Amino acid sequence: MKRASIKDIARIAEVSVATVSYVLNKKEGSRISEATKTRILDVAKSINYTPNKIAKSLKMNKTKLIGLIVADISNDFYSNIARNIEDEAMKLGYTLLIGSCDENPEKFKKLTELFSEQQVDGMIIAPVVDSDEAINKLIQEEYPIVTIDRYLKNVSLPGVMINNSEISEHICDHLVKKDFDEIIYVGYDTELPHLLDRQDGFDKRIGESDISAKRILIGIHNITEEVHQKMQENLDLSKKTAIYFSSNKLGIAGLRYLIDHNISVPEQVSLVAFDETEAYYLFPTEVSFVQQPLYDMARESVKLLDNQINNYTTNGKRVTFHAKFMERSSVK
Repeated sequence: MKRASIKDIARIAEVSVATVSYVLNKKEGSRISEATKTRILDVAKSINYTPNKIAKSLKMNKTKLIGLIVADISNDFYSNIARNIEDEAMKLGYTLLIGSCDENPEKFKKLTELFSEQQVDGMIIAPVVDSDEAINKLIQEEYPIVTIDRYLKNVSLPGVMINNSEISEHICDHLVKKDFDEIIYVGYDTELPHLLDRQDGFDKRIGESDISAKRILIGIHNITEEVHQKMQENLDLSKKTAIYFSSNKLGIAGLRYLIDHNISVPEQVSLVAFDETEAYYLFPTEVSFVQQPLYDMARESVKLLDNQINNYTTNGKRVTFHAKFMERSSVK
């Protein structure tokens, strides 16, 4: 017979796994009602739940585990930042559990429940569109959480990010000074605030210039195909043109299009891309890119989470780091 788990209790009691974990481990300070506590304990008794020996042996309700939820672990940005977070966490005695939600809010929710079931001490998360409900549940249960790279507009959480709007303004200014006939911004059709900040920074500066501009917005699925189609429709090689790809995935898709169509950089078109990635170094021309301070972001995110876990106040503190524009030879 299958052994009953806290996931079973959560399903029957119609609460989150984190709520069950808090009640069974008698954690103090949570805002769980007495009625909910009673229902959970009654369900646990009715299905003959017995906690595993590892959980029972935990001292002070600390597992020294932390969870990291990223949007896409195959992306160089997230794989590199995960590596840095793991290194920083180990310095403080934590073991890191990593989950990739693939920009899927349902998968994001399931990862929060899985990490709760594993009784992690806290989570570092990169929120995705429509993940607000899962995050608010964790907040209600007073779970230690830190956001990284991304943030939620309507939720005050400690987090780490970069100056997305300002760096886009800087790139736009740099391109405007080169006196292009047209500048094309390639971004995402999204509600994610940090990506909208990049777009807004570009829009602000290009709106102050006399240069013709186009905005191409891509969905999060079928990126390569969409970028190639939009480039085919919008790139006019008779004009002196620069393209700003606002993520490394968009940049890589754009580079593939240029290679496939034998378009030379920067002779026929100039370009700038976000984030450093090994793929840029395979391109015949050195690509100008935005470099994010991954080590600093990782270190600060672990520090903010450790402070919460150990009951030091963070008061929804957001730390903004400054990205650098690494000018190479892809802009003429």
